[in-house]
Amino acid sequence: MKRTLAIALVALATILVGAGLWFFAADRKPVVAAAPVPAAVPVVTAAVTGKDVPIYLRGIGTVIAYNTDVVRSQIQGQIVKIAFNEGQTVKAGDLLAQIDPRPYEAQIEQLTANRDRDQAQLANAEANLSRYNKLGDKGYATPQLIDTQTAQVAQLKAAVKADQAQIDEANVQLSYTRLTSAIPGITGVRQIDVGNVIHPTDPNGLVVVTQIEPISLLFTLPQTDLPVIQDHTAKGPLKVIAYSQDNKMKLGEGTLLLVNNEIAGTTGTVQLKAEFANHEHRLWPGQLVNARLLLKIQKDALTVAGSAVQQGPNGSYVYVVSPDQTASLRPVHVAQISEGQALIDQGLKSGDTVVVDGQYRLTEGSRVRELHGKAAREADLQSAVQDAIP
Repeated sequence: MKRTLAIALVALATILVGAGLWFFAADRKPVVAAAPVPAAVPVVTAAVTGKDVPIYLRGIGTVIAYNTDVVRSQIQGQIVKIAFNEGQTVKAGDLLAQIDPRPYEAQIEQLTANRDRDQAQLANAEANLSRYNKLGDKGYATPQLIDTQTAQVAQLKAAVKADQAQIDEANVQLSYTRLTSAIPGITGVRQIDVGNVIHPTDPNGLVVVTQIEPISLLFTLPQTDLPVIQDHTAKGPLKVIAYSQDNKMKLGEGTLLLVNNEIAGTTGTVQLKAEFANHEHRLWPGQLVNARLLLKIQKDALTVAGSAVQQGPNGSYVYVVSPDQTASLRPVHVAQISEGQALIDQGLKSGDTVVVDGQYRLTEGSRVRELHGKAAREADLQSAVQDAIP
């Protein structure tokens, strides 16, 4: 009986221990590890502002001289004087070279002597005609004699006139011994030296003078821009601005002169010509420049830094920072990017805060920490180093 009682006590103890373990296990909830809160991404932000923005059409152009004069001789002769330096600025009519004038001066003297001889003969014939007319009135001279003398006077008058014409022609030839500039401009490389004989058929002439004040610019734009250009030119002259090839230096401002009367079928472009005063000589013939055709000034346009705009499979977008310091992706439409500023005509409103640096680490809903100045640069550098560590 003692053995039976012991077995019962052991069984009861086992039941009580199992019930206690079940009770405590059921009363406790499983412990779940809390997810770590992502650290805020340091970014540089800027507010979207409204300001007046110029609207440009951009093309590549070539500077050409306003006028080009290849100074050639119209007569043959020996160069006895060079009156300019290479690269010199000259005015219209300035002497550039002198051809030996002596043969032409001698010819003028001979022709002048011929004219004087014929004038003397004419004076004598006119005196005889006057006497014959008086004798004819008294019946002492025949009409035939008077008619013959009248014809001789007319003949000598024609000879004097021909002599004067030859003198005038010789004077023109003499004037050709002075080679002058027909335009104001800058001289180039001299093609002939003193002592050489110059000919009208010389292909290079004496020198090339190019006019660079004013100067012209030829540039092209896609034919799709032609209707817009025509609409704006109808309202008044358009301004053209020339920049260096790297767009870092403004070279000058000019006025659009014309839109060419045909479209190039091979390239689908239209050629335009502008004129620049070029007082500072920053534009030079043959120079390649970037041309901007100013269409209008758009008032209160929304702009952001160009670095804020990203490209995705669905087009352009920016990250907008909300008041709770989270970033959201927002599609935008960029009208143009000029001088580091993007003109946004769809997707943003004035006062929005956008990320301009550090957005490569952002995703939709990322927490951000706005930085400015030196702190922004240091944080961006540090994050770049961390991303590079495997």
